Amino acid sequence: MTEKQMRVLSIVATLTAVGMYVSYIPQIQNNLAGNPGSPLQPLVAAINCTLWVAYGFLKEKRDYPVVLANAPGIILGLITFITSF
Repeated sequence: MTEKQMRVLSIVATLTAVGMYVSYIPQIQNNLAGNPGSPLQPLVAAINCTLWVAYGFLKEKRDYPVVLANAPGIILGLITFITSF
């Protein structure tokens, strides 16, 4: 792949990852409305995202698409987890 193609791929992958975590918002709304979902999947997602954000920051050459793609998953995964009780 060319450098330009890799850049496009990283942008598309980042946007779809963010979309995946933004999709927790309806579950958070359901949780708060008294219809809680399972807490396990969002907790595991938040842990996974934390590891990926750490990876992206700790690399010698920081990987900002990985960081940006996974940062919303930490926040929204934890909110979803907490509100499911």
